[in-house]
Amino acid sequence: MTPVPFGWRDVLDILLVALVIYRIFTLFRGTRAMQMLVGVGVLVAASLAARQLELHSLGWLLDTLWSFWVVVLVVLFQPELRRALTSIGHAPALRALLGSGGVETLRVVDEIASVAGSLAERRIGALIVIERGTGLRQYAELGVALDALVSADLLTSLFLPYSPLHDGAAFIRDERVIAAGCFLPLSRNLQLARQLGTRHRAALGVTEETDAVAVVVSEETGRLSLAVDGGIEALSGPDALRRRLLTLLGAETKVVPAFWRGWLRALRLRTRPAGPPSAPAP
Repeated sequence: MTPVPFGWRDVLDILLVALVIYRIFTLFRGTRAMQMLVGVGVLVAASLAARQLELHSLGWLLDTLWSFWVVVLVVLFQPELRRALTSIGHAPALRALLGSGGVETLRVVDEIASVAGSLAERRIGALIVIERGTGLRQYAELGVALDALVSADLLTSLFLPYSPLHDGAAFIRDERVIAAGCFLPLSRNLQLARQLGTRHRAALGVTEETDAVAVVVSEETGRLSLAVDGGIEALSGPDALRRRLLTLLGAETKVVPAFWRGWLRALRLRTRPAGPPSAPAP
């Protein structure tokens, strides 16, 4: 028997299959879908074993069920499949190719980081959800519709204790606040730590269903957290939040120097500063 040549295409094929399997594992890890995948793997192994052992009745039964399993898996894994497809659209390479980010993203991130730090110091709870590729209309419609330019003053006023909207989430699309006082579905992850409050579970819930980014300010501890792709991470402060948001939203910090951002922000808000920033003296 002539050995089959093993070339670079075979290596590429193996690497791509391994990458797909790894990506599926990371997407489903820590969710109820992971347990279901284990069950599906057992059934697949049983089907292969039935064929090898020539168990015709069992093999016929499993083969018949395969036609129904495809539909069942799509229904059961709907949130996870949605996350997988939206995460592909927000891959770093695609974001760079499409040219996302820019001056306006820098301004919005600065405003969010500023208000999050201020609220954290005062231990005022907040939940800010930033839309990326997946539309959040079905969640925004559950709150009060707004159409206002993102600013630290506006976001602060929404989450002050006397505000009727402070218990819900604020939604941001591009550079505008589109809704506030929105109540979100809580995470269905049974492995979450018990100390996570309602805001954290709501942030995880919306990021499990969509590719949104959620900023959480804890009312009890004043700590900042960021939820994305169904996971949550603690942040050391506003600067760490700003860096993470710039990365997740596809903005490059080198596009606009820091001393120009205040001038551009003033122009965007249609207010005129005393004069343009001057170059530092040599």
